[in-house]
Amino acid sequence: MSEINLIKNKLYKIIKKIKILKNILNYHKKIKKLQEIENILQKPNLWDNPQYAKNIYKQQYLLTSKIKIINILDIKITKIQISIKKLINNNAQNILLMSEITKKLKDIENKIQQLEFSRIFYEKNDILNCYIDIQAGSGGVEAQDWANILLKMYIRYSEKHNFKIEITEKTTGEITGIKSATMKILGKYSYGWLQNESGIHRLVRQSPFDSTGKRHTSFSSVFVYPEIHENINIQIKPETLRIDVYRSSGAGGQHVNRIESAVRITHLPTNIVTQCQNERSQHKNKNQAMKQLKAKLYTLEIEKKQTEKKQIEKTKPKIGWGRQIRSYILDDSRIKDLRTGLETRNVQNVLNGNLDTFIKANLQNRLLRKNKHA
Repeated sequence: MSEINLIKNKLYKIIKKIKILKNILNYHKKIKKLQEIENILQKPNLWDNPQYAKNIYKQQYLLTSKIKIINILDIKITKIQISIKKLINNNAQNILLMSEITKKLKDIENKIQQLEFSRIFYEKNDILNCYIDIQAGSGGVEAQDWANILLKMYIRYSEKHNFKIEITEKTTGEITGIKSATMKILGKYSYGWLQNESGIHRLVRQSPFDSTGKRHTSFSSVFVYPEIHENINIQIKPETLRIDVYRSSGAGGQHVNRIESAVRITHLPTNIVTQCQNERSQHKNKNQAMKQLKAKLYTLEIEKKQTEKKQIEKTKPKIGWGRQIRSYILDDSRIKDLRTGLETRNVQNVLNGNLDTFIKANLQNRLLRKNKHA
């Protein structure tokens, strides 16, 4: 009966976790709120105010989806409890049934882990698509090669998470690498996952471009910002913009134009620049660049509000060379995140896009900070 006792102990721990999770997610309050909403939906004059009615239905959907997950777990646990009783009553070691129960318990544990981690995405923008700007620092070829390595790293990360990728702008270096690039990541919670990658990424290695084999230090900045929707009210006056058109750069191929279709927009009051060259149409590139500008200005406003609330500073904290978030020391086979202290020796694994260990640690830190100030 020792195997049954192990199963019972595991089930007990799972039930305890779900109870804690219900408290954290305000499960019982949500049920009460859902009942109130369903009572409102019964009112005959609900659609006298269409906007209010749409909002009520949206609330119903969100609450139902959150409650449903917990309810399904409760049903699964009840079925497992019935199966355990059968084992005990029959006083027999049914290996097949025990194996099935163990598998179901593992599935419930995985679902609970997903629910626990989903709490991290509590900001309204976390669910959105995002853009990643990569800019090579000073250092010529070495820095430009490093910026290109980072670009490939985020492409591989996105592919591993089944996100779609669009390179909206890329300026190649004179010899190799890139001076800058902007990529759009399309996928649910892509901004939530990647937002903490903003900052300075420092590379230390024996340069392949130095015949003496000297150790070089290079920097590249990464800025991640959400794709905002058209209904966000960001006012941009035409007289505050400088719009330049130019020929697409790059190695050539079917996606590169030989006419002046690429567009660069500079927002003069903030000196924010966005570029797009991936479409053949200048009009489409301009629309895309404007969309990116709106997203950056929106992010600027959000960060201004946050800094005002915390009384740290009055304007958006610009990424400077002192704001290092991660060091990649390749000749010592070591990568260290300076915010969490997390370190790994598997350098190639990280550069191949396996960033989850670093990303999850920083998201957990964000949740701890939120709970601390709640």
